[in-house]
Amino acid sequence: MSGHNKWSKIKHKKGATDAARSKVFSKHSMLIAMESRQAGGDVSSPQLAAAITRAKKDSMPKENIERAVAKGAGTDGNALEEIMFEGYGPGGVALLIQTVTDNNNRTAPLIRHVFSKAGLELGSPGSAAWAFTKTADGYTPNTPMDLDDETGEKLANFIEHLEEEDDVVNVYTTADTPEGE
Repeated sequence: MSGHNKWSKIKHKKGATDAARSKVFSKHSMLIAMESRQAGGDVSSPQLAAAITRAKKDSMPKENIERAVAKGAGTDGNALEEIMFEGYGPGGVALLIQTVTDNNNRTAPLIRHVFSKAGLELGSPGSAAWAFTKTADGYTPNTPMDLDDETGEKLANFIEHLEEEDDVVNVYTTADTPEGE
């Protein structure tokens, strides 16, 4: 009777990969909807076109992309907004957490919980933004910090926990990372 649970193994592996893809697709959907709202549904907008290209790169289905564009362009439904959270991570590293959400009353406590679980505190608006300069690609640190290996590992784990939240789009840090990462 060897192999009698082959389907069970396949089912669990497929479930894990589907969950990971779903998380990526939902992040792309939120970004596309937000860009669509800002562009008024104009697909030729550079920001919206870039968001769609990134989604296609991750093999997001065409129907999902069209649904996200329609959601952002429509006046009905929940309005998505971009919210920036600020705080300090392990080793005193300044963090900017970019989120896209339809419900700030849900997102803010989730982010605050991740910080408190790590023994850290979420900062007030403007508390960490001074350490960054806004660029076309996002935010770059004004004065990058070097971290020892232990603190760098703690920071990497903390950022991983932040990125597990569905509403988190990007996490910017003042930690100095080697080129290529």
